[in-house]
Amino acid sequence: MQLSPLLDELGTYPFARLTHARERAVARGVRLIDFGVGEPREETPAFIRDALVTAIEDEPVSAYPLAVGLPELREAIAAWLRRRFGVRLDPGIEILPTLGSKEAIHGLAQILIGPGSPRDLVAVTTPGYPVPARGARAAGAGVVEVPLDAQSGWLPAFDALGPEVWRRLALIWVNLPGNPTGATAPPAFYAELAERCRREGVVLASDEAYSEIWLDGEPPASVLQVDDPTHVLAFHSLSKRSSMPGYRSGFVAGDPLLIAAMKQVRPSLGVTPQTFVQHASIAAWGDETHVEETRERYRRKREVLEPALEAAGLRHVGGPATFFRWCRVPGDGDAEALASRLLDLGVVVAPGTFFGAGGEGHVRIALVPTLDDCGAAAQALRTLAQ
Repeated sequence: MQLSPLLDELGTYPFARLTHARERAVARGVRLIDFGVGEPREETPAFIRDALVTAIEDEPVSAYPLAVGLPELREAIAAWLRRRFGVRLDPGIEILPTLGSKEAIHGLAQILIGPGSPRDLVAVTTPGYPVPARGARAAGAGVVEVPLDAQSGWLPAFDALGPEVWRRLALIWVNLPGNPTGATAPPAFYAELAERCRREGVVLASDEAYSEIWLDGEPPASVLQVDDPTHVLAFHSLSKRSSMPGYRSGFVAGDPLLIAAMKQVRPSLGVTPQTFVQHASIAAWGDETHVEETRERYRRKREVLEPALEAAGLRHVGGPATFFRWCRVPGDGDAEALASRLLDLGVVVAPGTFFGAGGEGHVRIALVPTLDDCGAAAQALRTLAQ
């Protein structure tokens, strides 16, 4: 049997390694509190679950969902974008529902790059969410890692890329609010980068899955707020905003030519959310009260955990958004060794190296366990401090 050499090149997905480490700890009898994977464990609001159940009952004969999604869902997304960011998009040509945001993020490079393409590079940030880079490699593209600068608030310096790189770039990825750093960007950052991408003929893709989870300051901006959305796409998800990770519901919005290209290939993939999930999503995008309540729960968890993190020498050095705490390992410590030591205490964190070379010397802590578990973890961290 022949397997693609790409499998060896990609290696094991970082968080699969974390799963194996957890399993070994559980086998030793360790009770774990998991801050490693950023999977919300808040209860999905009842009105969203009710909308899903009603939609199932209203569809006794199940049908394949349309690849472009329900028009009512696209309209609900357009209305939310107008309320949240003040942008007006045409739901018919500028919005496309997706199966969460991961699958669309992974597949974008394959739409832009093919065998012999003169533009064969994808730029990603480090530290950063690993899926854009893995999607680029799956498309046969080269990956250019752009470091995030802690001194500039963990923003990437794309100006450092040389002209020869820009000539070969097909796609630039940004992720703000940032995973794992929690960084946010001002509108001017998006405006300048979008203008450069238009000038250079490069697509600018913005993963904004955490746009609705901010713990301090003003609501984060969106790349969709630029004056000219040509060459621009934004990816959003209900997983974090509405505590719906298992529903796999999101959308991509922006340049109608790029949306049309995505529509062309998606019928072959079968990746549209089920119709009943789309109805639940309509309910979710139409309500903000549950989102405000979710943000407040994450703030309470931070208040419980933060003093213990600092006592253990884990100082948050990231930005004000997402439910992540991006902590510097004391001194020049080994993040993987620290993560292993914490695992022995029953506390699971993600080493910064899971997010690329730029994550060296850091750990990421996701505030997803319950408030009670955050309190128990705080006690374990104080043991580490002692």
